[in-house]
Amino acid sequence: MGKRQILITNDDGIKSDGLRRLVECALLFGEVTVVAPESERSAASHSLTLRHSVDCYPYDFGIEGVRAYTCSGTPSDCVRVGSLYLMPKKPDVVMSGINYGYNVSSDIQYSATLGAAFEGEFQGYHSIAFSESNNGIHEVTDHYLKELMEEMLQREYVPGYVDSINFPGCKLSECKGVLRDRTVSRTPFYTDRYKKTADLENGGVSLMVDGIYSPVHEDDTDYGAVLDNYVSVGVVKNLC
Repeated sequence: MGKRQILITNDDGIKSDGLRRLVECALLFGEVTVVAPESERSAASHSLTLRHSVDCYPYDFGIEGVRAYTCSGTPSDCVRVGSLYLMPKKPDVVMSGINYGYNVSSDIQYSATLGAAFEGEFQGYHSIAFSESNNGIHEVTDHYLKELMEEMLQREYVPGYVDSINFPGCKLSECKGVLRDRTVSRTPFYTDRYKKTADLENGGVSLMVDGIYSPVHEDDTDYGAVLDNYVSVGVVKNLC
């Protein structure tokens, strides 16, 4: 059997530090192809580009042995063009991340990090999403990433589900460990509202989302785990 073929994408763009850290770890487990958006595509969910072309260019990722491309489309486009056209072989696994910001609770509905993982699963590949806090503290992620990636790669692919890992944004000394089998919290990460930023001509109004952080969660959930300084490991059900 040849080396494991790993396709990696993200929604923060090809230059993201989280993407680079994920690639560096994945190289320990197989051959890596990166297909990532040319710029940020956060909250693009599982959207696809259908009415105009998707442009892909070779990209010097700066890590030996990594084949990389930028893509003008969404993260889900990246998975599709990567696995169906750009890669010399079909991927054995699709990885998405490491996202700058948690993907827990209702945020999963909007997440393009999870959207890319869902697309990988639709295509029949074991897919894993990795996310962390957006506070810039990577100690827990960097400590547990290799261990949990190896654990996920040893799991059998279960059609209809993707693996989702969220790392808390605390110091390693404050992390309480790993909680597995976390369910998706139904408590919103933010209580949404909009604020007016300007009045427009002809009675129009310009609005900006202004969510209120809501640190409330149910037991045994992904959101609860990261709020309590645990790494959250769970599965998320795809649409079919």
